[in-house]
Amino acid sequence: MPFNLFYLERWDISFRLIVDIALLGCLVYWVYKLVKGSIAVKCILGCLIVYLFYWMVQALQLKVVASILRIWTSPIVPIILFQREIRHFLFSLGKSLMGSKAMVVQIIPWLTDKKNEIDVTPVVKAVQTLGGSNTGALIVFTKDADLRYYEESGDLINAVVSARLLMAIFNKYSPLHDGAVIIHNNRIVAARCILPVTEHPNIAARFGLRHKAAVGLTEITDALVLIVSEESGQISIARKGTMENNLSAQEIRSALKEYLSNDA
Repeated sequence: MPFNLFYLERWDISFRLIVDIALLGCLVYWVYKLVKGSIAVKCILGCLIVYLFYWMVQALQLKVVASILRIWTSPIVPIILFQREIRHFLFSLGKSLMGSKAMVVQIIPWLTDKKNEIDVTPVVKAVQTLGGSNTGALIVFTKDADLRYYEESGDLINAVVSARLLMAIFNKYSPLHDGAVIIHNNRIVAARCILPVTEHPNIAARFGLRHKAAVGLTEITDALVLIVSEESGQISIARKGTMENNLSAQEIRSALKEYLSNDA
């Protein structure tokens, strides 16, 4: 039986079409997960309405209106409107790559230098004391994320972590109490730092600016943030854009150790 190139070519086209559709489906699903529950959904609907109206205007050959709408259908408009979602998407890709690197390090641990793990006891003691006196606090822990931009928004300290120092920083009469403390590699790098506030509408109204700033930072970095509520004294942890509330000292200790461990 002669070899039929027609069937081979048709099979090749079908296979490529299946791969194309599968990749498109994955991309649409990923975008849906990123924008689900955020104001980006309404922005997308608004953009679709503008695009549909633009096509109708073009079909009717209304040149003046079409020239105005052409500005709003420029490829740069979605980049401006969805810069937060695009940043989150790229961060997710990078985080996946870092996750692959972490797996390699687990198998071959000598490929990277081990980092000094922070002693979490001073931090746990400090937040317990601050919570007991209803003193608000915002403490950021970072391993791999580059937070220099946020560090430079505050006052650089570069001091060893201690409960006494943390309590002094967040004392209501301290000039450094308003803002976040950033801790990296067993040192308090900076205090009075400004963090990005989340735009997610599902954050409960009872949470204040500290909680929203904590969630906002963890949406775009791999940081873990401790929050002490000034109103209730409750201690919360934000990570990966989510928040756990009213945690005990043991729960805080476990969460910090898990995050700061070399294989986390």
